Amino acid sequence: MSGQSPAVRPVLVVGYVAFAVPAIAAFQPAGSVVYVEEPDVARKRHVAEALEQVPFARGLIEWEYHLPGRADAFFAAHPGLDPVAVIPAVEYAVPFAARLAERYGLPGASLGAAQLLRDKHLLRIVAAAAGIANPESEPVRSAAGLAGFLARHPGPVVLKPANRQASVGTRVIHRPEEAGEAWVQCLAQDEGVFVPDRPIEPSMLAERFVSGPEFSVELLVAGGRPVFANTTGKVLYPGPYPIEAGHTVPAELPDEQRKMLVAETERLSAAVGFGDGVLHCEWILEDGVPVLVECAGRLPGDSIADLIEAAYPVGLVRAYFALMGGEPPGPLPGRAAYATAARFLAPDRPGTVTAVHGLDAAAAAEGVQLAAIGIGPGHRTAGLRSSWDRAGIVTTLAGTPAEARRLADEAAALVRIDIDSTEETS
Repeated sequence: MSGQSPAVRPVLVVGYVAFAVPAIAAFQPAGSVVYVEEPDVARKRHVAEALEQVPFARGLIEWEYHLPGRADAFFAAHPGLDPVAVIPAVEYAVPFAARLAERYGLPGASLGAAQLLRDKHLLRIVAAAAGIANPESEPVRSAAGLAGFLARHPGPVVLKPANRQASVGTRVIHRPEEAGEAWVQCLAQDEGVFVPDRPIEPSMLAERFVSGPEFSVELLVAGGRPVFANTTGKVLYPGPYPIEAGHTVPAELPDEQRKMLVAETERLSAAVGFGDGVLHCEWILEDGVPVLVECAGRLPGDSIADLIEAAYPVGLVRAYFALMGGEPPGPLPGRAAYATAARFLAPDRPGTVTAVHGLDAAAAAEGVQLAAIGIGPGHRTAGLRSSWDRAGIVTTLAGTPAEARRLADEAAALVRIDIDSTEETS
């Protein structure tokens, strides 16, 4: 590790997220953050080089934090580091960060809660025991096991990993005869530069498909007590892959349903014994009943934190860092003053990108705060199979959720990605 003066106790951020850098830069002083990243990921994503351009970054520690027991080994190897907070920035960092916070005597989720949140099967068991609605679900170890679940639960079924992120390896299946092909496809869980080169053992779940509008609750928790809550409305892409196409903050919900979703998230927090941090909990309202999808013990991805900060407005990331450092999170609003929305830009089929049109027009459209895309001519795409395959985003700010959503839809519709699919079909 290299960098600036160690006089300031550092914040340890586990997992590098480039999109989070501007939000952290708004309040963290120079040389105050040490990143921890998997060696393979740091190499593939050139994290050390990227951090040289980040004023608040003190340095990088490469560490295999995905592996069990590595937090205790980290603590033994860095007894004098004396961090002021430990922040999990990515899904796979949640148990490591929770255990490391325990070892350094800092606020955190608690290792037990973190392990439950990282295992979708265990979370179902604990949530059901607390009386929280869950779909019928069971681990499956083969295509035959999946076909058996489909036979016992007629109708759509979701096959998904219990231990991955970003909708990787997730698919909706309608008939038992689809089981063999779906099983092979869903086991191809490649996350490229975002995971280590060593394999991650698959752990698959089959679950009854739950139909209804989807939402998430973002809950800031201090000492087991909620101090801020937001609801986010979601829209998914059509097709067999349940990938989020956009978000609206706050969700377009009657107040009674909003309170109900927040209350269920608070119950889940208590059920897993969550201590300090952020919960990003996803729900489907099935016939008016909140059914648990899954829950993460970290800040939400997909720019939801940015949408929350603009809509309320509130320094959510700053409050989270303060809370994890044992400080009061400051005054937090109970209601949003504005509304924000995001719509993602994605290729609609496999092939090679030949052109991207309309991004400037989208950026200049009414209410647009951000319009960005990360692909261009020559980029090869496998189509839309997980959240990683989305290529860009449009965000908007307006007076109401419906208006923010409309403006985001209209701006995103201005962008067109041309793709040559001839090589894929030849």
